[in-house]
Amino acid sequence: MDFSAFDTKKLDEYAARAKASWGTTPEYREFEQRTKGRTQAETLEVNARMMRIFSEFGAIRGEDPASEKAQQLVRKLKSFITKHFYTCSDQTLLGLGQMYAGGGEMTANIDRYGGEGTASFVHEAIAVYCGKQSARAES
Repeated sequence: MDFSAFDTKKLDEYAARAKASWGTTPEYREFEQRTKGRTQAETLEVNARMMRIFSEFGAIRGEDPASEKAQQLVRKLKSFITKHFYTCSDQTLLGLGQMYAGGGEMTANIDRYGGEGTASFVHEAIAVYCGKQSARAES
């Protein structure tokens, strides 16, 4: 699996966007503390591991987002974010899910590694996890 989307230039762009959007939040301050000592290689490895989680979501994207498999992956994603970046509350996770499926580069990257529709599936599974009704259930 090729994780070249996370080259240094992309990481720098993502970091600048994140700081502009969330630089004043406690989560961002925690993120800065946890990541400040990481080497570039460590950063690339953590990001590659996160994309592997999205690939796991992609493998089940045809299932119900409320399935036990999907919910296990949401818990895995939330735990991974908390361990490697910042404490990920349900509210923050829900916002991330919306961002994942919101279109643009983030959605394209997730879909590239998990297959088309993975970002939307992750969003739906997170919504179920956080107690929001799945978009599929509303259809």
